[in-house]
Formats: sequence, structure tokens, C-alpha cells
Amino acid sequence: MDNTVADQGANRIEEEAPHDLHGNSPAAWTAVVIVLVAFTLGAIAMVLGPNWVLFWISVAIAVLGALAGKVLQLLGFGVPTDGDH
Repeated sequence: MDNTVADQGANRIEEEAPHDLHGNSPAAWTAVVIVLVAFTLGAIAMVLGPNWVLFWISVAIAVLGALAGKVLQLLGFGVPTDGDH
């Protein structure tokens, strides 16, 4: 009985390997950069007082960043940019 449960699990992991390029697309990078800017702005808003107007502006920017990533994906920019594959 050489086909143990651990061996079966290892085989499943090897079969799921094509997820190497997850998130490596212009749509994903655009969303990440916009959301990162929003979180940085939100952190600055909290240090400055807190400045609630600036904080809520940063929340709106984060939501817009997520929407921009989805829209770019739907427009065809969600394709991985790695040239090796």
C-alpha cells in the first residue's frame, strides 16, 4: 500500500501548480498601487489628529482602486504579463 494519504495530497498540490502567475497583471498592479496610496493617506490622516475628512477620502480612494482593478480586468488588462509562460 504505497499510495498513502500524504502521497495523494502531494499529487493534488502538483496538479494545482499553474497558479504561479496569480495577480501578475496590469489590472492587479494598478489596484494594488491605488489601494496602497489610499492606506498610506489614511494612516497619515490618523496621525494628524485624527483628520476624519482625509480618512474618509482615503477610504473612498481605496474603494475606487478596487473598482479600477476590476474594470481593467474586464477590459482585458487582467492577463498575466510574465513573458515566460
